[in-house]
Order: sequence, then C-alpha cells, then structure tokens
Amino acid sequence: MSSMEIEVVPSEPKSGMGFFPSKPQFEPLKAHEMSEGKVQFRKVSVPPHRFSPLKKVWMEIYTPIYEQMKIDIRMNLKARKVELKTRSDTPDVSNLQKCADFIHAFMLGFDVIDAIALLRMDELYVDSFEIKDVKTLRGEHLSRAIGRLSGKGGKTRFAIENSTKTRIVIADSRIHILGSFSNIKVARDSLCSLILGSPAGKVYSKLRAVSARLAERF
Repeated sequence: MSSMEIEVVPSEPKSGMGFFPSKPQFEPLKAHEMSEGKVQFRKVSVPPHRFSPLKKVWMEIYTPIYEQMKIDIRMNLKARKVELKTRSDTPDVSNLQKCADFIHAFMLGFDVIDAIALLRMDELYVDSFEIKDVKTLRGEHLSRAIGRLSGKGGKTRFAIENSTKTRIVIADSRIHILGSFSNIKVARDSLCSLILGSPAGKVYSKLRAVSARLAERF
C-alpha cells in the first residue's frame, strides 16, 4: 500500500477571553502633555464699568477657577485684563476655554451665580445681538423698544427668562442671552417680536405654547 500524506489544516483560533491579550488602558493626557509641555494662555479684557463689580466678587470667581478647574488666574491691573493659564495638574485642556467664557459672561453683565453654569455644563452658550440688527430705531423709538424688552420693573424680561430657562442682559441697545441652543432661539424670537412692536400679551401666549412644546419634547 502506498503511503498517504495527510495535510493538517490549522484550526482557527478560538475567540476566548484568555486567548487575545487584553486591551491596553491609557490614562487621559494632561493639558500640558497635549500642548507638548507648553503653557496655554487666555486674556479677557475688563470694561471700565465692570472693574468695581469684579473687585467685589473676585473671590467668587477665583475659587472655582483655581481649585476646581485647576487653572491659574490673576488680574493684570496695568493692562486691565484677567489672565488665565494652564497648570501641570490641569485635568482637561478645555477647562481653559470654559474659564475664559465664564469670565467673559461676567464682563457682559451676568451674575456670577448664572455665569458659573458655563463651567459645569457643556451645552450652554452666550448669544449676543443688537436691536439695530432686528430693526433700525433711533431716538425715542429706540428707548421705547428697550422699555418693551424690560417691561415694568423687569416683568417682561423675567417672564421670558423663566419660560425659556435662560438669562438675559439688556445693556443699552445690546442684548446678551445665556442658555442652551434651543432655549436661546426661543428667547431671541420673543425679544425680536417685542422689538418689532408686538404687544407683550401676544408674546406671552406664544411663549406658553412654545414652552409646552419644549417640555413635551424633553
């Protein structure tokens, strides 16, 4: 009998947990490691009318930035700017921009309690626009439009803030809104309607309908 050659086919490796090596676990890079050891800076200008309020609440701004976000902060009195820089123990490089946005929001006129939400939540933004971007108004017409936006004792502004879960600052003819993207859009539409001359009652009823729709969605 002639000898038979038997071809041995290697069996496929089993996909067991013990056969393949475990995935390597890498720790997230520090801020100084992502920038190749270079220190990153941000500077925020301080307007003249916000210098005194900044002095009063300096520790409320300094504490969360230095202790929680691990960012160095100082006030440059000569240049009148708040300077920020990363440290070797900064956990995330995005903390630097968050702190800059927080200080910038305070300079626009927001309270520290409201602006500090920018440090804790990622989906918050500040949107700004001017009344003349919506409608060209001058003199008393502009003053009346600003009055319609605020309402008697700030009633209209507070109603829009509470309905849309935003914060609004009316600084002369410039308007700043702090909130999430969808909520900012609803608040901006309401403010634009007031600028164009819609009565407050009509804006309130539209706000209630939009707020109910947003509540159902989320």
